Amino acid sequence: MKSESVTLQPDFAEDINAELDPYNPKEILNWAFEQYAPDIALATGFGPSGIVLMHLVSQIRPETTVFYLDTGLHFRETHEVRERLEEQLGIQITRVTPELSLEKQEELYGPALWNREPDRCCHLRKVVPLRRFLSTRRAWITGIRRDQSYTRAQTEVVSYDKINGLIKVSPVAHWTEAEVWNYIRIHDLPYNKLHDQGYPSIGCFPCTRPVGTGQYSRAGRWAGHAKTECGIHRQAS
Repeated sequence: MKSESVTLQPDFAEDINAELDPYNPKEILNWAFEQYAPDIALATGFGPSGIVLMHLVSQIRPETTVFYLDTGLHFRETHEVRERLEEQLGIQITRVTPELSLEKQEELYGPALWNREPDRCCHLRKVVPLRRFLSTRRAWITGIRRDQSYTRAQTEVVSYDKINGLIKVSPVAHWTEAEVWNYIRIHDLPYNKLHDQGYPSIGCFPCTRPVGTGQYSRAGRWAGHAKTECGIHRQAS
């Protein structure tokens, strides 16, 4: 069971967020590990921010659980960069899967659910598996940033995740896209080659498109739908 210590309460998150916001990602990670290790995990979708965090984690606390949500609909290039990161960083990345196979989902909800009801598809293939995986953790680390979209503009470095009931740490929330890519180049880290083809944000292949000049990096996600988030970073009202 999760500890019911004061460090799991919303008020604590609000107080510590103001203190940690000026710190760099490495310092924020060090704080998070001091507070919550070993009951803390890093989530990644293998985007640039996640790659930065995986590199930092491999240096600070390589035994940390690093995981991704395998929807069964990832691009081939996403699986390729996962393998390269494991090899180069010397870490093991845990695969978290939905309870429903794609075949069973089609049987229950019909074909191409992602086209007809993308919210339901994301809920089944990402939100529910994440909630299940985090149920034994006290905190999780994400790579979301304020400059990724208007829905993330108020992202806090430390917040209380009401949906999953634990602390959420976003060490690169205050970094820009340029800072992230500069870090990747300096450290010669692998990245998804689709980024070089106009895909700044990469999710499931049926729901991801290249973006136009001047658009938010996540504008190519769920193109054609009034949807900008899969739901795993939504807060309860």
